[in-house]
Amino acid sequence: MNPLNKIIFLSAFLASGFLLILLSCALFNNYKPLWVIFIFLIAPLPNLIANSIENARDYNFLTFNDYNNQSNSQFNQSPLQEFCKFLTGLLIISGISLPLTFYHCGLIQFGSMLMSIIGGLIVYGDIIIFIWFFSNEEEENDEFNF
Repeated sequence: MNPLNKIIFLSAFLASGFLLILLSCALFNNYKPLWVIFIFLIAPLPNLIANSIENARDYNFLTFNDYNNQSNSQFNQSPLQEFCKFLTGLLIISGISLPLTFYHCGLIQFGSMLMSIIGGLIVYGDIIIFIWFFSNEEEENDEFNF
């Protein structure tokens, strides 16, 4: 798939997520679900930061961990990566549970809750797909020395 087509598709997908969240606020005249945008936008950041730190780390004779040289690297990750995965999961659950809590307390209506949860998951999914699309392209090009 052409990178320009990927960007156009992902921007339309992201705009639909933002539209759902903004409509959940505007239609019901209550702007408390806007916190969902902030939570889902910062949710992938801990994983990105941890992966960039681990990839930039110099494994020389002074480091005694052997995280990247194990046979199955999915289960052998550094404590920083594990903590950041936990933090990302905590943010995702918070982004889903915040509208549920607002609805339970009577601060927002059911439609607003539903639209903000779906919109937030679309925004988070779009960010993850964007990272996945463009990180795979870099790996493919690295094999052929482009």
